[in-house]
Amino acid sequence: MTPKTTPGQTQTIRKREFVLRKVVAQQTTAVEAAQSLGLSERQVRRLLAVYRREGAEAVVHGNRGRTPDNALPPDLRQTILELAQTTYQGFNQCHYTEKLAEEHDIHVSRSTVSRILREAGIVSPRRHRRPKHRSRRQRRAAAGMLLQLDGSQHDWLQGRGPYLALLAAIDDATSDVVAALFRAEEDGHGYMLLLRSIVQSHGIPLAVYSDQHSIFVVSNTTDLTIEEQLAGRPEPTQVGRILEDLSIQLITARSPQAKGRVERLWDTLQDRLLNELRLANACTLAEANAVLATYLPKHNAKFACPAKDTMSSYRPVPAALNLDIIFSFQYDRTVANDNTVRLGKDIVQIQPNRERSSYTKARTRICVGLDGSISVFYKGRCIAFQPCTDPNIVLRAQKQRR
Repeated sequence: MTPKTTPGQTQTIRKREFVLRKVVAQQTTAVEAAQSLGLSERQVRRLLAVYRREGAEAVVHGNRGRTPDNALPPDLRQTILELAQTTYQGFNQCHYTEKLAEEHDIHVSRSTVSRILREAGIVSPRRHRRPKHRSRRQRRAAAGMLLQLDGSQHDWLQGRGPYLALLAAIDDATSDVVAALFRAEEDGHGYMLLLRSIVQSHGIPLAVYSDQHSIFVVSNTTDLTIEEQLAGRPEPTQVGRILEDLSIQLITARSPQAKGRVERLWDTLQDRLLNELRLANACTLAEANAVLATYLPKHNAKFACPAKDTMSSYRPVPAALNLDIIFSFQYDRTVANDNTVRLGKDIVQIQPNRERSSYTKARTRICVGLDGSISVFYKGRCIAFQPCTDPNIVLRAQKQRR
């Protein structure tokens, strides 16, 4: 059975046969034939030798009708199609190609997967938007010079559980996601946990870039206290105070486009991480964080890039720095006549000690640790401590009382 040829192939075969016949009839030369056919003279002479011996079959390529050596077996193609429509339904083609290699030991190129799916009428779920013209901002030169912080409230569990907020920090120089965690909502407690994780694992960055969320900056400056008016600025937020204590510069963006690197991160995570969560059947906050912990190293291995300057700008944590105190909610309170201080519903009793038998009317600093424990400080010395019995406590910033 003669293999089918396309119209273009048929015309090429006819042209070659016509030119070779003219050479055999001595109506043209091999050099002219090579020019007409776009071949080398040597290749034309080889075709002539076969043409004299076999006739018109000489102009047909020897591989026509053969199955290519690198063609995928039909059962493997079927497996790729079935997985794309079942287990990995909704995965973009690049992510799906990676999962085939990681989970099923099927090593094919992304273009091969794309071709197989396209031929079956399966299009990529990832919609590519028309790019808009914007001026490019150069990356910072070294890791740790600038971290972009942001949160994304999204249906990460796709109806299997509650809406969650994903907080993340991405290094501007390398696109390395240095820390991330899921929270019930975007809150100061979560950002404190995020920043502490960064400081402990990488060091203290030089600057962070965020939006103008009230977690980072004070939005209402119309009702300032006397102390704030004298200082010429409002008291910083709890997260803002931590940044000041660690000498981390806070830069705020005026639009989502200004923090494009972290916005593009959400675009990627809401595609790839969303499917990883579905694949693991994550239904709770704890399960989502467990999936996130295994996903992040693979994400950074694929998307992170080396910094121009190999010298890191993360600063080491001074040995004298007490991170438990730095990363805490801090409030000023006056001791009551019964030697107690009140913070919301919590009342802490202060016992007499060698320094003072009573702390009535003393001005103290209350520090609520990230674990919910409460410490009361007077002139830099801890005079009372109250542990927290709730391991799942979620802390909320409270107003300062003057």
